[in-house]
Amino acid sequence: MESKMSERRVPALLLVALACALAACSPEPGTPAGAAVPATDAALPEGWQRVAGTDIPRVARSEQDLPVTVRSDDGVDVMVTDTARTIVGNDDIVMVMESLGLADQVFAAPTNSVTDTGRKAQHHFLFNRTTGVEGILSLDGTLFVGNSLRRHGKLAQPLRDAGQTLVIVDELQPIPDKVRKLATVFGHADEGEQLAMQVQQQLDEAARIAATHTRKPRVIHVSATGGGGSPTVGGADTAAAGLIRLAGGINVGDEAKVANYSQLSNEGIVAVEPEVILVSEDDLRVFGGEAGLWNAYPSLKQTPAGFANRVWVMPDTQLKVSSIGGGAGALALAQALSVLAAELDAAPGA
Repeated sequence: MESKMSERRVPALLLVALACALAACSPEPGTPAGAAVPATDAALPEGWQRVAGTDIPRVARSEQDLPVTVRSDDGVDVMVTDTARTIVGNDDIVMVMESLGLADQVFAAPTNSVTDTGRKAQHHFLFNRTTGVEGILSLDGTLFVGNSLRRHGKLAQPLRDAGQTLVIVDELQPIPDKVRKLATVFGHADEGEQLAMQVQQQLDEAARIAATHTRKPRVIHVSATGGGGSPTVGGADTAAAGLIRLAGGINVGDEAKVANYSQLSNEGIVAVEPEVILVSEDDLRVFGGEAGLWNAYPSLKQTPAGFANRVWVMPDTQLKVSSIGGGAGALALAQALSVLAAELDAAPGA
């Protein structure tokens, strides 16, 4: 494999040109312009609430057990020998690498990364339907880890044929299973089992708390992007919807038959009667803060959540990214919904 890698090396200037043209590379290690500033309690509008778990499972960095042969989710057995320059398909992979102490091996990440590690990667690329094999190869990574059979499956074999080691761990599987697989890819199978067990314990505790709710609060998860760049509502098949259901809430996007992240009319928003508005930190930034949120969805003001000014803000890595932070996020949301359920039951006319 190394011989193939060396044979396809191109002059430095051409390499940079290809990377920038096809993969929107950013060679600077610093935070890209426009990177999100985490929404802290002090930064939130009056009456809004930040919901965030604090206990993200981690292990101390240790020696990697490489090489290792793993079964990629596209059915191919892949030998991984070097993870020093890993190209990641999304933040769910970044988060597991962080928890293994391997943040410095995140070599290239998507331009829309929401993790600090992803933003600080040496290179950034725009992964969409026009991204070509040469754009990825020009990054000269030692490993590409994709998180979607749908998005990354078509490029898998051409990249492998060109000498790029590539593994896919599909996002549409339980978080603990994903953690185990990713940790194994990076030569940390035992540590992955430990991390997966911790996440499962958090998810189980969140489900236990949810079972004690006196009612299931109605939650609308809104996003600044997803419908051709327009504001959207999270549907049944999103990571956020799964989190809401596990934590003991009703995701109103399910009832509205919203698929993935899709637009919902102002009338539709009023009709589903959400009792809490849930938004991620980065989406709040993209909306432009409080005023931008209300401008994007003026009818939110006419819902029970809007009348109560009940807006909850969560880290993207716990709400929208199905990864190792999901257990902590589910636990925090379950606790917040438990308090809200009691408040709603105690309200006059309840």
